[in-house]
Amino acid sequence: MRRPNIVYFHTHDSGRYIEPYGAPIRTPRLQAFAEESVVFRNAHSVAPTCSPSRAGLLTGQWAHSAGMLGLAHRGHSLRNYDQHLVRTLHRHGYTSALVGVQHEASGPGAATKTIGYHEELPTADELAPARREAAVGYLRRRHDQPFFLSVGLLETHTMKSAEWLFGHPGGDERWTAPAPTMPDAAVTRRDMASFHAAAAQVDQTLGAVLDTLREEGLADNTVVLVTTDHGLAMPGMKCTLGATGTGVMMMLRAPGLPAGLAVDSLVSQVDVFPTLCALLGIDQPEWLQGHSLLPTIEGRSIRDETFAEITYHAAYQPQRAIRTKQWLYIQSFDDQNRPNLSNVDASGSKTLWVDAGWADQPVPRIRLHDLTFDPHERSNLAGDPAAAAIQADLAQRLNRWMTDTDDPLLHGPVPPPARANGLPEVALP
Repeated sequence: MRRPNIVYFHTHDSGRYIEPYGAPIRTPRLQAFAEESVVFRNAHSVAPTCSPSRAGLLTGQWAHSAGMLGLAHRGHSLRNYDQHLVRTLHRHGYTSALVGVQHEASGPGAATKTIGYHEELPTADELAPARREAAVGYLRRRHDQPFFLSVGLLETHTMKSAEWLFGHPGGDERWTAPAPTMPDAAVTRRDMASFHAAAAQVDQTLGAVLDTLREEGLADNTVVLVTTDHGLAMPGMKCTLGATGTGVMMMLRAPGLPAGLAVDSLVSQVDVFPTLCALLGIDQPEWLQGHSLLPTIEGRSIRDETFAEITYHAAYQPQRAIRTKQWLYIQSFDDQNRPNLSNVDASGSKTLWVDAGWADQPVPRIRLHDLTFDPHERSNLAGDPAAAAIQADLAQRLNRWMTDTDDPLLHGPVPPPARANGLPEVALP
């Protein structure tokens, strides 16, 4: 039997805000998929920003190790595109195709010319229905080789030109909960009503992909990974190093894996690449920095800690974090002591906070949270004498990781990339 096909189904800015993770939102196809797959309840991206997080998953490296310190369309790039997952798969007989979003390279033909996909499938527009049609069309082809199909949806990213924040008309916002970080108000409910509509498009697209795999007789020999890059594009979520920023849905269905298993172990998207190597029976490339997820399915932990980082988003925000089962430690590497508002997507919810004085809210340089007694990461224990030993240990472990991975922040402020795609350079503050 030939190696299994792989479908990498990924969304934009969804966090864990779907039904299988208990969010107040209806996503029935995602729920049904969860019941057929392994669901990683405590999975985190390597960065709460788009290109760095995707770089971590698709190279099996921490973002700075992969060279992706910010957004691809703002001049950042992988250090070595031969380390992208598709290149390894090609060396083992796979063909590859991309539908929709990739955020690891920028410029005309970047998916094929820079990353190396064999083809990028055209779509009528950038919304989910068009990308759904292209993905289904690809799956209905005859495939003489195992394939890697990346289905990247713009949803649930904000869409600036649309009347509704997330590009799709929401239902009656009176009966919609606001984002987890936001107060209950008409504007915050309206924003999330549109998110619900965008999530429904995600749900329908996944359903169409899964149905087509079954109809074409491919389901039993296809690995399906469903995930996202980071948290929602709401204040206090995306581009933050707490769980609302780095926490991601991550569900894996593959031949031989159990169905409906919820794994509570701490894991990272940097662990996906080595997991695929294990599932496919291929040697791991020497550059991988993650661990196979397969032991967690048997109840064994694969890591005591995971890490996350921000260097650039729209603006410079140098921060690093270490997370363990019980603790979260976040450290800033500059003197910013107020919110970096340019790194938060525009929305009615953001405006509500800004109008209430968000720009003047103090931001601590160091944060320490006990995730057992403070799971929502509200009580900062940094500087508390009772937590001094814990803080010192986590700071030392974070510094060791930065040293071992040659984090450029150890050498001082990281300069911005050169001008890209007509955008101005992103200046250091």
